[in-house]
Amino acid sequence: MAAKLKKGDKVIVLAGKDKGKTGSITSVDPKSGKAIVDGVNIAIRATRQSQTSQGGRIPKAMPIDLSNLAFVDKNGKASRVGFKMDGDKKVRFAKTTGDVIDA
Repeated sequence: MAAKLKKGDKVIVLAGKDKGKTGSITSVDPKSGKAIVDGVNIAIRATRQSQTSQGGRIPKAMPIDLSNLAFVDKNGKASRVGFKMDGDKKVRFAKTTGDVIDA
């Protein structure tokens, strides 16, 4: 099945400890059905010092299930995402407003 949420989409969290928070998707793993959203589902990870980082207790965004995320439309409301044909091209659209997401 085609991924309804993609990298760069602005989403809102529907369930869990961060319910109601918004952010943009930084990466999606379609195989596991999870996405990493910046500023959401933060966990503290202890990392070793290396040449590139100081190390220590570093906050890291952990994956969140795609079923717990909803696309945010232009009005700032949660919307489901659908597919439709625009000419000969398949495009995503917000079901609340009917606007095409990616042209």
